[in-house]
Amino acid sequence: MTTLLAAGLAIAVAYFAIVWAISVRIRNYGLLDVAFSYGVAILAPIYAWFAPGDPVRKWAMTAIGLAWSLRLGTYILIRVLRHHPAEDARYQTLRARWPGPLQFLGFFELQAVLVVIFSLPFLLTAFNPAAALAPIELIGMAIASVAVLGEAIADLQMQAFKRHPASRGRVCDVGLWRYSRHPNYFFESLVWVGFFVAALGSPWGWITVACPVLMLYFLFKVTGIPLTEAYAVKSKGDAYREYQRTTSAFVLWFRKA
Repeated sequence: MTTLLAAGLAIAVAYFAIVWAISVRIRNYGLLDVAFSYGVAILAPIYAWFAPGDPVRKWAMTAIGLAWSLRLGTYILIRVLRHHPAEDARYQTLRARWPGPLQFLGFFELQAVLVVIFSLPFLLTAFNPAAALAPIELIGMAIASVAVLGEAIADLQMQAFKRHPASRGRVCDVGLWRYSRHPNYFFESLVWVGFFVAALGSPWGWITVACPVLMLYFLFKVTGIPLTEAYAVKSKGDAYREYQRTTSAFVLWFRKA
C-alpha cells in the first residue's frame, strides 16, 4: 500500500507542476480549482487498477469518485474558460501577495498533497479483500451518491438562474437555494462524509475522517463561504443581507419569516 501511496504522491506532484506551468503561461491560476477536482479522477482508477482488493468494492467507490470529480472539474473548467482571461478574485489577491510564479508553485504542490489525502478513501477500500460489502459501506456510498447528485442540481439551478435576463442583480433563492445559501457547499461536504463512512468498512478507514474535516475547514474558514458571502454582500447589498437573515447558511432548512 505504501508503494502505491508514494506513486500517487509522485503523480500528483508532477500533475500539479504541469498545471502550474500552464497557468503561468496563460496567466490564469484559476486552473488550480479544475486540477484539484480532477485529481481524484486520476488517482482513484490507478489505485483500483493496481490494488488487490475486492473488485466490486474498489470499482464501485471509483465510479462514485469519478462521477464527483469529472462533473465538478468540468463545471469549474467551463466557468474558468468562459471568464478567461479574467481571473478569479481569490487568485488576484494572492498575486498581490506573491508576485513571483515560484511562490505559486509551492501553493500548487500543497494541493498535490491535499489531493493525495482526499484520495485515501479510494486507496484504503481498494486494498480491502472482503468479498461482501458491509452495511456501513453501502450507507457511505449511498450518502456520497446522493450528495453528488444534490451538488449537481444546486449548480444547475444557479446556472439556470444566472442565464435568465431578469435575474441580473438579484439573489438566487430558487430551488435548493431557497433552503440554503450554499447548497452546493453543503452537498460537497456530504460527499466526503459519504466517502469517509464507506471507508470505515476497510482497515485504517477511520483516518479518512480527515477528508470531511478538511473540506469543512476550507468551506467555512478559507476559500468557501467567507469569500463568497463577502463578494455577494458587496455586489448585491441589502438584498443579500436579507437573504442572510432569512436563509440557512449551510444545512438545508426552512426559511425564517
